[in-house]
Amino acid sequence: MGFWEFIKEYYIDSIIYKEGYNPVNTITFAIILIIAVYLIFRYLSRTGVPFDIKFSISNLPFVILGSSVRVVEDAAFLKPPISYFFMTPFIYVIIFLITFPSLLISFKLRGKDYWRYHATFGAILSLIILIFLFSSLEVINWWVLPLSLLGALIFTILFRLIASRLKRMNDDTSTLVMFAQMTDGFATFLGIQYLGYWELHVLPRFLINTFGPWIMVPAKFFLFLVILYLLDTSDESEDVREFVKFVLMVLGFAPGIRDALRMTFSV
Repeated sequence: MGFWEFIKEYYIDSIIYKEGYNPVNTITFAIILIIAVYLIFRYLSRTGVPFDIKFSISNLPFVILGSSVRVVEDAAFLKPPISYFFMTPFIYVIIFLITFPSLLISFKLRGKDYWRYHATFGAILSLIILIFLFSSLEVINWWVLPLSLLGALIFTILFRLIASRLKRMNDDTSTLVMFAQMTDGFATFLGIQYLGYWELHVLPRFLINTFGPWIMVPAKFFLFLVILYLLDTSDESEDVREFVKFVLMVLGFAPGIRDALRMTFSV
């Protein structure tokens, strides 16, 4: 296999034909993500932006924006080759190019009160896209998003009970991470179990094929219970721990909200 054939088979075709992820592009994107997260953290650390719950919450509207724009592509409002730029991984780059300047400008102009203005800007943008989706598409499965959020809430309450016993992970950011990841877990379960969707990612696809769609709920719960516990007992600085939790929150809500919205409109 030549170089071009390798690139086409493992990277290009997975985007153009929506074939899902394979081990090669999964590892590649994971490496790029780790490098990007490290560089962003280093830069923001020098600006003085505080990594706390307000930081995560203020960026949440931009996560919803990315998920909503992704559904615009799912619904075929965008045509190739433009549509390719609104698929993973390029959609993350586009949303970053909107979010990062907003964050920096808001912090520069408003200081520690930046999060209100940053969140408002993101909320306006995401609301515009959501209004477009709900006015342009028919709601088919109205129950998917509420049920995903309800299931996530129940498991998040369980998480808080465990955290209180362990006297670890009692912070709001950890709670937000668990809620985000469980939203994704329940959306995946509902979509595959009841609506005929399939899993794109390599490891979850293996688990689902082996055990069934139900495995995504307990697997995510116990996996992130362990990850959050290890984070809170690590020797890393609070800033590092909080920023990693923020990334985990994004990686949960981004696909979870996108999948739930996509199934809501059955696209």
